Amino acid sequence: MATARTPSQIALGKAVKARREELGLTQEELAGEAGLHQRWISNLECGWRNPSLRSLQRLARGLGIKPSELLARGEHPEH
Repeated sequence: MATARTPSQIALGKAVKARREELGLTQEELAGEAGLHQRWISNLECGWRNPSLRSLQRLARGLGIKPSELLARGEHPEH
């Protein structure tokens, strides 16, 4: 049975996708920059992943922002 997506996971996924698109990156390009798998990025953007601190740090580095900024964007999508 699949775990339900939480509102915070969905919001973080949307923030990641928005930032990735701001940078003009594909999921594959972001995965390469962050050292993560494209499928993982896809699942995160859809709200199916709850990233570890290490993955969040790698993801933020790939997006060119601090992990705290990435989390803030997930909490406040208008940023």
